[in-house]
Amino acid sequence: MTSALHTSALTSLPLLARGKVRDNYAVGNDRILMVASDRLSAFDVIMGEPIPGKGELLTQMALFWFGKLGHLCPNHLTGEAPESVVAPQEVPQVTRRAMLVKRLKPIPVEAVVRGYLAGSGWTEYQATQSVCGVALPAGLKNAGKLPEPIFTPAAKAAAGEHDENITYERVVEMVGADLAAKIRDISIAIYKEAAAIALAKGMIIADTKFEFGLDDAGTLVLMDEVLTPDSSRYWPVEGYDAAYRAGANPPSYDKQFVRDWLEAVRINGKPWDKTPPAPRLPQDVIEKTAAKYREAMQRLTA
Repeated sequence: MTSALHTSALTSLPLLARGKVRDNYAVGNDRILMVASDRLSAFDVIMGEPIPGKGELLTQMALFWFGKLGHLCPNHLTGEAPESVVAPQEVPQVTRRAMLVKRLKPIPVEAVVRGYLAGSGWTEYQATQSVCGVALPAGLKNAGKLPEPIFTPAAKAAAGEHDENITYERVVEMVGADLAAKIRDISIAIYKEAAAIALAKGMIIADTKFEFGLDDAGTLVLMDEVLTPDSSRYWPVEGYDAAYRAGANPPSYDKQFVRDWLEAVRINGKPWDKTPPAPRLPQDVIEKTAAKYREAMQRLTA
């Protein structure tokens, strides 16, 4: 693993934007260099301490999935080496943690697919017996498998804001009926295929989110990152049954470990209010989180 990179500092390319994890740089007018840092965000707040190796693992996992799923939907990869567009002294900042991608017109919808009831979906189900307007059978439990995967989109929020769950009808209003149906159907197809691949490796993908853009010809293209522990809820199969029977959240390969620690931490005797600055992460939390990401990648590619 390379040393931890909290924030990239490329000067050979113009900086477009810094996200929660990725730093995006313009490469001409038609490409973007996406550099995955080792930053970690929880509750939409970026932690001050990086998770060593996280950006590299996210990038390699996304590349693994892009390679497996290209027959279902084109993706934004150019096939060019990220190292080829930066100054020689900047190569260590991009090696194995960057992707050189096509610049697309992003669609302002998070394409969320759920195969299991968890997180905000479980909370909404308890109140309404539905998720994002999708009616579900009575009697489902936390972490329960759904009869069929469901498309539960969210509207992409401005930086620092929370994405907002929306109905499929709202997606139709935003992008039109044809494109909405294409996004829904491709998202569910990708989820089903990926879930089967992961299950064969001993992992459950409970839910995930995809992002899409349009190229100049109007073709729908899968973009950003795909099926990483930052955008997906991965559970090891061996911990699932006991947790489900107990009505608890199964152990996961994502940043839930950090979220749980943040929920429990006390600052001057009070819970953290989930606004910046974040509490300082202890070394053991950093190391255990890094190990979770490594284990997910190792299982997937074994």
